[in-house]
Amino acid sequence: MGKPSGVVTMADVARVAGVSTMTVSNVINGRPRVGAETRERVLAAIGELGYQVNLAARHLRAGRTGVIGLAVPELERPYFAQLAARLADRFEAHGLRIVTERTGASREGELEAVAFSRLRMYDGLILSIVDIDPAELGQLRTDAPVVMIGERALPSRFDHVMMDNVDGTRQAVGHLLATGARRIAMIGGDPGGTATMPALRAEGYALAHADAGVPVDPELNVRCSFGLRDGYDAIGVLRSRGIAFDAVFALTDVVAMGVLRALADAGLRVPEDVQVVGFDDIDEAAYLVPALTTVNPGHDEMADAITTLLTAQLDHAGGEPKEIVVPARLVLRGTTR
Repeated sequence: MGKPSGVVTMADVARVAGVSTMTVSNVINGRPRVGAETRERVLAAIGELGYQVNLAARHLRAGRTGVIGLAVPELERPYFAQLAARLADRFEAHGLRIVTERTGASREGELEAVAFSRLRMYDGLILSIVDIDPAELGQLRTDAPVVMIGERALPSRFDHVMMDNVDGTRQAVGHLLATGARRIAMIGGDPGGTATMPALRAEGYALAHADAGVPVDPELNVRCSFGLRDGYDAIGVLRSRGIAFDAVFALTDVVAMGVLRALADAGLRVPEDVQVVGFDDIDEAAYLVPALTTVNPGHDEMADAITTLLTAQLDHAGGEPKEIVVPARLVLRGTTR
């Protein structure tokens, strides 16, 4: 039988495969009630006829797009790439796909992501908040399911999943102090800030020093962005100013990678001369030389919590908005003693 003229329908596929349209529907939707031989026959007919599922019409009938939006500040940072991969795995198990977009850590980008969810481009939205004003966010009108991630204080109307930046840093810096370090450089911290990742990790840094009764030297903090070059240059700043240090707490693992290269170029051994701790426990951390001691912020627990909260909202079973803080844990490797 030749290919039908015009638009190929499910009935055309069923006729060529010698099965019912219900069987074709079961194959297309991945239902398990079709035998292997029948499934292969239907798939062959689909290929022969060039049949295409009208996903737009299907989702319109169901009131769903089948897509979850993930809006994050940057796509280049390994942390966000690996978060996206974990979420994609979990949502695929629910028959949903993840589409990732970059907000640029800007108010405009974050508002635009919410606008897309309001326009029903997504069934739900996972939004990392950096720059938008929480009061402004609370006034946004959207009835789409939303889960917020990030450190900013947010209106109680949204589910919110956060990592424990303060305690994770407290563990990391506490470990350095316990191994004898007394002059710990902090690369990327913001001691004067409020409710941002650099500020919260600076708070943990200060608390660890207070726990150990060791005073904090403000000269040991180098403000910077969070790229490889930033970590590298920060060590150059400390050395050019003649500031002595025997350990480094880098606010992210990517910054720590730049730090390690700068120390190697300066002829300083890790951990013998300078100990180094990062934060994020990205996949690459375990494969550096030496392997990086770092803070695991609870990757899997965070992905699980986000998925549970958003799918509950999609099923209209979300209940009152929830705030979840995922515990962090220190992962000891070769960059500390």
